[in-house]
Amino acid sequence: MIPYENLKRLNTPFEEKFREKYNAVINNGHYILGPELEAFEKQYAEWQGVNYCVGISNGLDALILSLKASNLPEGSEVIVPSNTYIASILAILACQLMPVLVEPDIATYNIDPDKIVAAITPKTKAIMVVHLYGKCCQMDKIMAIKEKHNLFLVEDCAQAHGATFKGQLSGTFGEFGAFSFYPTKNLGALGDAGAVICNDEGYKNTLAQLRNYGSERKYYNDIIGYNNRLDEMQAAFLSVKLVHLKAMNAHRNKLAQIYFNNLSDQFILPVQDADYYDVYHIFNIRHKKRDELQAYLSNKGIGTVIHYPVPPHKQKALAGIAGIKSSYPIVEEIHDTTLSIPCSFCHTEEEIWQVIGALNKF
Repeated sequence: MIPYENLKRLNTPFEEKFREKYNAVINNGHYILGPELEAFEKQYAEWQGVNYCVGISNGLDALILSLKASNLPEGSEVIVPSNTYIASILAILACQLMPVLVEPDIATYNIDPDKIVAAITPKTKAIMVVHLYGKCCQMDKIMAIKEKHNLFLVEDCAQAHGATFKGQLSGTFGEFGAFSFYPTKNLGALGDAGAVICNDEGYKNTLAQLRNYGSERKYYNDIIGYNNRLDEMQAAFLSVKLVHLKAMNAHRNKLAQIYFNNLSDQFILPVQDADYYDVYHIFNIRHKKRDELQAYLSNKGIGTVIHYPVPPHKQKALAGIAGIKSSYPIVEEIHDTTLSIPCSFCHTEEEIWQVIGALNKF
């Protein structure tokens, strides 16, 4: 059996350091907003090359607090890709804003910059880009649109830790870069975790208040806030893995190149471009007989996942939401044909060759 992901195997190299950190946190006796969180925030800000990192409870909350800190008028429109994971849209709705879904580029699966302009109205106040599957969006065009129309830019970087566009890291283009450290991510915790990065001290201070009941000083609440803090234990575990993130991404790239060089042309593969460094959080292929292909691989003992089986506009939870149309043809084509195959830090080159052998015989 070759699983799609194996978190036990993925985290085995770090277990000794995890135990050291666990004991340190227990012995320290400081479990919330303590030295481990402060150390990780400093470490991750330096890794990203930004001024500030604010640890948040999870990726969804990181998106919500980014939008809250943007202080957009209620009912403002936020442009978001129509094929994103639903969390991006839920964050917009949680802030009493209106999501405006824009189709992706069929080649990159990221929001199509050429379609963004047509979606802008006088009520448009922000763009939420999603660097899907580990590939950055085409940020030069998007930044030009942002500046021309004076829009906020929030980057959903949940799948793109370490990905770059023209040498610049995901999360460093807009006002806010929101990250999830869910266990399966390229940088994954051992539970829920997230962060927001930014360069503006005022935004950093607002985020820090928002995550902690609106309080900068204990028992003094200056703004309406929430309980969205990243706890000490997860921050400590993330610090252990962060120093290995480049190596983990390099391993994913090595596996991806084996796929690129050896899969038959019956499969549509991710697009490659010298302007991008992709981190392959998801290595997806497309095939007209996707469901048949998935069943075939399952019978061969190869795990796969569909990202995602139901596109946002067809989710029951979003039925009747203003700004969401009933049909997005490009998204529907992607969702009907896409299949994610094993490509993780936990996988070996030998396993990838086995997957290739099975796929090429389909």
